[in-house]
Amino acid sequence: MPTLTSPASAPGVAGEDGLSMPRILAAFSYALDLTEGQPLGHAERCCVAGMSIGREMALPERELQDLYYALLMKDLGCSANSWKMYHLLGSDDIAAKRDIKTTDWTRANWESLRYALNHVLPGRTFLARLRALAEMGAGRVRMARSLVQLRCESGADIARRIGLSEAAAEAIYGLDEMWNGSGHPQGRRGEEIPRLSRIMSFAQTLDAFYVTRGAFAAEEMAYRRRGRWFDPDVVKAFHSLLAKGRLWEQMDRSREIVAGLAPRLAVQPAGEAQIENICLAFADIIDAKSPFTFRHSAGVAGAAVAMAQTMGMDERDVTLIRRAALLHDLGKLSVSNAILEKPGQLNAAEWEIVKRHPYYTYEILHRIPRFELLAEIAASHHEKLDGSGYFRGYQAEQLPLAARILAVADIYDALAARRPYRDAMPIEKVFRVMENEAPAKIDARCVDALKHSHTQAQAFTSDLLRLSSSVASHRQPGPATEPAHAASR
Repeated sequence: MPTLTSPASAPGVAGEDGLSMPRILAAFSYALDLTEGQPLGHAERCCVAGMSIGREMALPERELQDLYYALLMKDLGCSANSWKMYHLLGSDDIAAKRDIKTTDWTRANWESLRYALNHVLPGRTFLARLRALAEMGAGRVRMARSLVQLRCESGADIARRIGLSEAAAEAIYGLDEMWNGSGHPQGRRGEEIPRLSRIMSFAQTLDAFYVTRGAFAAEEMAYRRRGRWFDPDVVKAFHSLLAKGRLWEQMDRSREIVAGLAPRLAVQPAGEAQIENICLAFADIIDAKSPFTFRHSAGVAGAAVAMAQTMGMDERDVTLIRRAALLHDLGKLSVSNAILEKPGQLNAAEWEIVKRHPYYTYEILHRIPRFELLAEIAASHHEKLDGSGYFRGYQAEQLPLAARILAVADIYDALAARRPYRDAMPIEKVFRVMENEAPAKIDARCVDALKHSHTQAQAFTSDLLRLSSSVASHRQPGPATEPAHAASR
């Protein structure tokens, strides 16, 4: 393992080679793919398709720059409506989002009925499902608009926070509008819809069909929805690209070529403030997924910073730990709310899904040049000194101090917060539980440091929440129903 104090390993220094906005946002787009239920690389493939169409339509350079970033970050608001979708449907929100991409939900036909049958209250009695379907049918348009409104407003807001242009934010806001006016959230029609939104809407549907059903089905979809869902000029540009014969090959190679597709104006280094804003914004995206985690990432970061400072770490290392803490649950976007909000014990299959989330955190962050150490620390937050943790089963000698700090911070905040399976614990009980885990499973020095600094931890958490201008606003979770894994989710 690299040492924490190696200056060359610390990420996030403005102007460093490799820390360009296209590279950083391309990596983070994989987190958005997870919560949308799309095969990894979806946003990158959309970017390849959308940029190819934009160039075929002869968009000016500045507009191409906005399109490039908006395509990669089109799903910034995707977690904001996950909890609402789960509670409306009573099923796996990620699977529901995945399948809606290839469903023509604007028409009351067998296709939309099949979607409803697959995703409304699966496992419940036929009568209960029939009643729910009838209720949804009456308010279908209103519910769809409400879900899309949450996603679009959140996505546009986060785009502004991470430094994207107003045009890119507006493009993200209009992602789900349709050419014939049947889309959401505003029901805009034709050229009332921003041109970038029209390209993005087509690109995301094109990729969903191409990946799941093949090129022929994608081409057929474009033909059938031309002039109804999609701008005829966008579809015309798509057909022109097909005639040239390279689009599908380029989409298949999206990971290799997406950075090179960035317009010259878009290739800019990410400064320290921008990196910090991205970390804060993605912490909000993670925590917005469930009302039970609406401030978890900031809470873990506050506790980790308090411990790091108490243990005498320098400012550079404290910054590294804070950012790793803010991003540690990035992979949890792969876990459906049906699991995150389950009030009882998880079954074996559900538990395996939960245990994979640090792996996804690692895979996403490791894609960013010079974020290798941050990725290692963030992905180790469920590891234990005796090797009983996950996802790699690391032991004490493989876990640097930063990883040990993060593991303790994660347990501390999880125990002190309400969860679907138990109420929040008073601080005295939190530390009793943690002391029972030390020194065999967690580092006793870190627990002691946190005991001496938990007041500062709360203050640091409040500071982080103030810095984050749009922490998700949720209903407060209801009372716990039954005990389960105390701090393991």
